[in-house]
Amino acid sequence: MSTTAPSPRVVVLAGGLSHERDVSLRSGRRVADALRSVGVDVSVHDVDADLVPALVQLQPDLVWPLLHGTSGEDGSVRDVVQMLGLRLLGSGPRESRIAWSKPIAKTVAARAGLATPDFVTLPQSLFRELGARHVLDAIVRMLGLPVVVKPSRGGSALGVTLVASADDLPQAMVDCFAYSDTALVERAVLGTEVAVSVVDTGDGPFALPAVEIVTEGPYDFDARYNPGRTEYFTPARLSQAMTASVAELALAAHEAFGLEALSRTDVIVDADGTPWFLEVNVAPGMTETSLLPQAAEAAGLSLGTLYRSLVEASLGR
Repeated sequence: MSTTAPSPRVVVLAGGLSHERDVSLRSGRRVADALRSVGVDVSVHDVDADLVPALVQLQPDLVWPLLHGTSGEDGSVRDVVQMLGLRLLGSGPRESRIAWSKPIAKTVAARAGLATPDFVTLPQSLFRELGARHVLDAIVRMLGLPVVVKPSRGGSALGVTLVASADDLPQAMVDCFAYSDTALVERAVLGTEVAVSVVDTGDGPFALPAVEIVTEGPYDFDARYNPGRTEYFTPARLSQAMTASVAELALAAHEAFGLEALSRTDVIVDADGTPWFLEVNVAPGMTETSLLPQAAEAAGLSLGTLYRSLVEASLGR
């Protein structure tokens, strides 16, 4: 007489208090719905004062953080989950912290042999102490123009500006400091923007088809999450050789950062055909316009089946 294995019990964490709360809630709902469609016992919980008691009472088999922004991606919530003796889907706290800090992540990528644009990291206090004009002039002398100004920690392109004129640099710094007290300013690489997601369903990590991102104007928060502003091509319109190169870059980043289960690496392919590492994300968006779900569907994968495989592989590690 055969018996059916009980469904794993999964708690999806979504929400939180970051600027990306709404995106996180949408990601959480989408993943929970997909898991339920394949028979997984799943509940969604916000990150609030009720979370720890709920996890202690529920004792789920697995906790899947789908939190975007500081507490969700800097490792802190993952630390709490592990302190409670519970298993995580995805990368651990230490790996998340390294990936979350863009300057550290770029340093790790460079040491792994990945091309990444030259950059400087500057705290807001330095501009007050040294005089903003002198520091901004030094940035332009070193990096040239255009540059990209972005918070040293953050996601969803919040506070990110492409600056082509030195006159626009002061406002870009102000916009950046609204989201972080430290700015990363990097030499802008212009070209084809692609995102490559990596998943590991138990037999080792593999890259999903690259997603090419085409938008009029910046690929900002609105362009990412409101349908209509951005056109996506999956798979990306790259040569066979370049498709292999960006997949290799994403897999190399996944390995260099010691990531588990899933990740998404953002890449720019310049006019000379060089793929440049921009950043790696340990909690990729899972909304209806997000890139990992698009890549999975382009690969012919059912989202429910893929997500259940990620759950089962995490429980088997």
